[in-house]
Amino acid sequence: MNEHINFDCFLGKRIHLGVCGSIAAYKSLDLLRMYRKAGIEVSVTLTDGAQEFIKGLSFEALGAFKVWQKMFPTVDDTFGHLEPGQAADAMVICPATASILARMTHGLADDMLSCQALAFNGPKLVAPAMNPNMWNAPATKHNCAVLAERGVEFIGPDCGDVACGDHGKGRLASLESIYVHGLRAVSPDDMCGKHVLITLGPTREKWDAVRFWSNPSSGLMGASIAMAAWLRGAKVTVISGPVNWWFPEDMNVIKVDTAREMFDAATALWPECTTGCLTAAVADFKPIPHGEGKFKKSGRENLSVEFDTNPDILKTIGSMKRDDQELVGFAAETSNIRESAKSKLEKKNLDLIIANPINLPGAGFESSTNSVYVLDRAGRNEEWPNLPKTEIAWRIWDLLLQN
Repeated sequence: MNEHINFDCFLGKRIHLGVCGSIAAYKSLDLLRMYRKAGIEVSVTLTDGAQEFIKGLSFEALGAFKVWQKMFPTVDDTFGHLEPGQAADAMVICPATASILARMTHGLADDMLSCQALAFNGPKLVAPAMNPNMWNAPATKHNCAVLAERGVEFIGPDCGDVACGDHGKGRLASLESIYVHGLRAVSPDDMCGKHVLITLGPTREKWDAVRFWSNPSSGLMGASIAMAAWLRGAKVTVISGPVNWWFPEDMNVIKVDTAREMFDAATALWPECTTGCLTAAVADFKPIPHGEGKFKKSGRENLSVEFDTNPDILKTIGSMKRDDQELVGFAAETSNIRESAKSKLEKKNLDLIIANPINLPGAGFESSTNSVYVLDRAGRNEEWPNLPKTEIAWRIWDLLLQN
């Protein structure tokens, strides 16, 4: 479930990918595919060690340009060691070995990748992969501390089994993590300083020990909005109903089940946030519990269930909203979308509302795309046709930042 990181709005951006000699080198091919799918141009440098595991032709076949494999390639490429620094928006070294970390620390320039890294003044990200003993060695720890002080961003490593059979910290971080950190390095930093609160997914209201009242919300829209805000530099807190989406480690995720739990978490956090985007499909009503155990049929032919109301999270947050805060709400509708959106915008004190039809193909719950009607407090309104939810998420922040 990684649709929420499939952004394709990076046309014109370039990442330089450095690949070092590790068994994890083959994973850099999948990373290249992911960046190319996002519209990012990718150039690649393979160290001599990397070429023992994988060849440059594989990267060229997947769309990388240029691909460097030695320090002095040809007469026509005399300044290849400078080109990434002149053309790329970020450098990602994956996998990064202990050797490249040492070279970068001491400013060595005795191979093409270390020379390019030395001449590169943009964001540098490294994803280490090595034996746990090498990662924990005092020299490696010292080198990492020095590089971190210079602004080099480390992604991982993770703890787990490594190729030699040892277990410990040194395993390459997940490709999802490396990928999104690279995206963040080339994204606009226009949400830096904002603390965004996102609610997403459904809520579940228990009736007995095994049954609950809920809806089919997947949480994809909210997860996409959360990732878009994080990519653009915001601090993000997610309050998630019972769905499972992967998020970066530095994103705060609070798991809840019921509407009351989501209400309590959201109202407690809201005063410290600058922006709220409440996408969760919260159950407006909850069944009055049958009891602690499982309801037995016991020959019954009919069943009546009584319901009670749940607190209105969006309305409550709207009533708490200060002048320096912004609030975005969602409305899942089956009819009268424009009228419902306008009414909800006013009654719940919103700055922006996104209304979508849940009864149309390719929109609403459990769909990777959506069609929405957007209305803000100034009366500006737009209709966005069927688009990936990641693109809608990006556009929402574009629109809110214009206000």
